[in-house]
Amino acid sequence: MRMLYSGYQAWNDMLAPARFGAQIALGMRDKMGPMADWAMPRRMFAMMDVFQGAKLTHKRPAYDIMTVTSGNAEVAVREEIALDLPFGDLLHFVKDDVEAAQPKVLVVAPMSGHFSTLLRSTVATLLRDHDVYITDWKNARDVPLEAGRFGFDDYVDYVIRFFQQIGPGAHMVSVCQPCVPALAAVALMSEDKDKATPRSMTLMGGPIDPNAAPTVVNDLANEKPIEWFEENLISVVPFRYPGRGREVYPGFLQLSAFMAMNMERHGSQHRELYQLLADGKTVEADKIKHFYEEYFAVLDLTKEFYLETVDQVFQRTLLSKGELTVHGRPVNPGAIRNTALLTVEGEKDDVCAVGQTSAAHGLCTGLRPHLKRHHLQPGVGHYGVFSGSKWEKQVYPQVRNMILAMN
Repeated sequence: MRMLYSGYQAWNDMLAPARFGAQIALGMRDKMGPMADWAMPRRMFAMMDVFQGAKLTHKRPAYDIMTVTSGNAEVAVREEIALDLPFGDLLHFVKDDVEAAQPKVLVVAPMSGHFSTLLRSTVATLLRDHDVYITDWKNARDVPLEAGRFGFDDYVDYVIRFFQQIGPGAHMVSVCQPCVPALAAVALMSEDKDKATPRSMTLMGGPIDPNAAPTVVNDLANEKPIEWFEENLISVVPFRYPGRGREVYPGFLQLSAFMAMNMERHGSQHRELYQLLADGKTVEADKIKHFYEEYFAVLDLTKEFYLETVDQVFQRTLLSKGELTVHGRPVNPGAIRNTALLTVEGEKDDVCAVGQTSAAHGLCTGLRPHLKRHHLQPGVGHYGVFSGSKWEKQVYPQVRNMILAMN
């Protein structure tokens, strides 16, 4: 399987001329005049549009958060790299025209095959009332071998380093997979009495204890020994990329696994996209296209981070057993005494089912009851916990209130 990446790249190269041809043909549409709106040309262009759009990309999409309503004003937002590290940046969404200081929030994004832009709507909502930063992870295939390894422990180090860069008084919002290393970071900082320890931590849909309510994701992680994952899912970055020679878990494999879980839905969405384009309903079609532009932008994970996460988080569930270590140092969530905890779960979450995230309350034994809150959001699945209308109207107020209470 070490040459799988090269095979994938060869296949992409083979399809490139056809995709380019489809793009050229689509560019001719505006020159056809009224004929372009005839039924047959519309169907032809719809087919080309779907074909050239159904491709994977490997560069981070733009966040495209240009303005936000903060208070009673519409203010401009600009991106600024607060700290540039080999495997990820601390990205700051700066609002220059806000008069009063707002609570600082670090959004800890997943490193699970997609870019941090997957949390675009999470960030946009938080920006209304907060000074927001995010862990902007880099594609492992673009990181030279000279940068060294990046494993689970290094992820924890990055979270700690980012909080230290932001400074005292910040808050944390962690989404999905990184809830385990994020909680570990807060525990270690608390034990060290680090001045930059966050005042509150919100854990949303994360696998704190996968055994509390196993899902298909957990079953897949436990079907095979960790050696199988290394032998069958790890490949080598081809020579043409900066990370040439680095062993990675390719993003295209992770995406394939995600799509396999809902293949019927994805097929239905693309059939609907074709029909909308063929019927000239471009506004409705654009919504589907924008979703898949983001969904098909994939990020490679380093071999060590992927395997260590599967092993420590999903197979041996070390955090919930009190056996997790970082660089050999035991992680003790009971050391957290002053960082308030909010856990958020979705009623219909089939990735991190109800009970997996709320298990954090049982681990944080040093927190007094008034510093612990839990919110179960009815009617949402995994993505509805941190995006969509229920996130904005029902989940977000819980997060905002926790931050205000501890600011």
